Amino acid sequence: MVLPRNIQAQVQGKRPVLDDVGCSGSTVELYDDCVLKVEPEGEESENALVMMRWLEGRFPVPRVIASARENGFCFTLMTRMPGEMACAPRCMREPQALAVMLAETLRALWRVDVTNCPVRCTLEEKLRRARYNVEAGLVDMNRVEPETFGPGGFEGPVQLLTWLEQHRPPEELVLSHGDFCLPNVFVQAGRLSGLIDLGRAGVADRWQDIALCFRSLRDNAKGRFGPAYPGFDDGLLFRALGITPDWEKIRYYRLLDELF
Repeated sequence: MVLPRNIQAQVQGKRPVLDDVGCSGSTVELYDDCVLKVEPEGEESENALVMMRWLEGRFPVPRVIASARENGFCFTLMTRMPGEMACAPRCMREPQALAVMLAETLRALWRVDVTNCPVRCTLEEKLRRARYNVEAGLVDMNRVEPETFGPGGFEGPVQLLTWLEQHRPPEELVLSHGDFCLPNVFVQAGRLSGLIDLGRAGVADRWQDIALCFRSLRDNAKGRFGPAYPGFDDGLLFRALGITPDWEKIRYYRLLDELF
C-alpha cells in the first residue's frame, strides 16, 4: 500500500515490523519510535484521532504525529507506548500486581473530568452502532464467545440486539476506554505506561470497561490465547477495585461487545 506523502515523510528510511496482536482488523506497523495504524475509514477511526488529541496531557495515550485519509483508509502515525502489553508473560505471572495495576488504571480513567469530552459512547450511541453492524452484516461470528449463539444462547445477532435494546441497564457515566482488554494496556516497571486503540473511547458506563477487563483477564489467564497462568480467580479484579461485581451488567456489556 502506498502511504500518503505526509506519512512517508515521517517514516522514510525506517524499517517497520508488522504487529499481528489483536483483533481490530487493521494493519499496524511498528517502528523504533512510532507506530503506523492503517484501517478502513469510519466512525471508530475518527473517534480514535479525536480522543487521542483530547486526552493529550490528560492521560497517557499515544500522541498523533501525522494522519491522513486516502482511498477509503485512515492512516494514523503516532508515538509508540513504552513497555509491554499487560498480557505479556511477565505481567501474567504476577496476578495480584496485574489486578492492582488494572484497577488503578480504571480508577484513573474515572477521575478524568468528562465535562468537555468530545465523544459520547453511552448505550444510546453503542446500540445505534450495534444496529448498524447487525444490519450491515458486519458481526464477525468467528470471533464471538462460544456460548453467545446457538443452543442455550441467542439465535443470532438480530435476536441479541433486540434483547440488548430491551434490557438497557442504568448507566454510571465516566471516561471509558471502550475496549479495555489487556493488549490495549501497556505496562512499564509494574505501572501503566499508556492505553492504545481508542476508537471506542468516550463517555460511557464504567461497567463497560470493567466487564471487558474482567473477560480479558480471565481469558488470558485460562490460556485462550496462549499458555495458562495460575493464581487468577474471578474475584481478583473486584477485590483490587474494592467493589462488588454486578454480574448482570458484566454479562450485558460482554454481550454488547459481541456486535462490534
